Amino acid sequence: MSVRQPIRSDLASRSETRGLSYLVVEGPAGSGKTALASQLARNLGGRLVLDRAEANPFLKDFFSDPKRFAFKTQLFFTLSRYMQQEVIAQQDLFHTLLVSDYLFVRDRIYASLILDDRELALYQKLVGLMEEDIPRPDLVIYLHCDADTLLDNLMERGGKLSVPINREYMISVVEAYNYYFLHFEEAPLLIINAKTIDPTGSPEAMADLISELEKPHSGINYYSPAL
Repeated sequence: MSVRQPIRSDLASRSETRGLSYLVVEGPAGSGKTALASQLARNLGGRLVLDRAEANPFLKDFFSDPKRFAFKTQLFFTLSRYMQQEVIAQQDLFHTLLVSDYLFVRDRIYASLILDDRELALYQKLVGLMEEDIPRPDLVIYLHCDADTLLDNLMERGGKLSVPINREYMISVVEAYNYYFLHFEEAPLLIINAKTIDPTGSPEAMADLISELEKPHSGINYYSPAL
């Protein structure tokens, strides 16, 4: 099963010529994307934009009856994120750094996993229209991690996980994420192995990552901390 690619890639080299104004941290649930985005926003003096996934009223129903609630769940996510992205698009990205813990086109990843062919065709038409108005990030950080580590991380949160996620589903999510970012062209990409590297683990680790972010990036890059 293939994951559909973004329609536009015309801003893929923005951060080669100027400083960051819109930074996105992405990864599956349990990868630590929200913690990293939050700490980067604090350290860089940026404004934090967080996904509101748990506000989806169909999420619990989806995990109990995926076939029935898949399209409703996906549509709510997409519309909610689109409205939030519209607000971002109205901000002055040249003077205010924005740091987000999600990429709008992440919805394509999940849609390819949970929707049937007819639902997916309709969804693609809808989201294709939306993407034309979505601001593109200067740099995307992808937190790569295996399914077992992600599940362990979610369990360690102490009951914060509001929906059940089984191992088979998590494996499919990880595979879809890896495929998507292997072919990613929407912006410069920095891949971090979240299983072995935790930039939020110490002030020194965070400082090293920030030093990496200050460098120009293009294409796909792999983060190797100096520490």
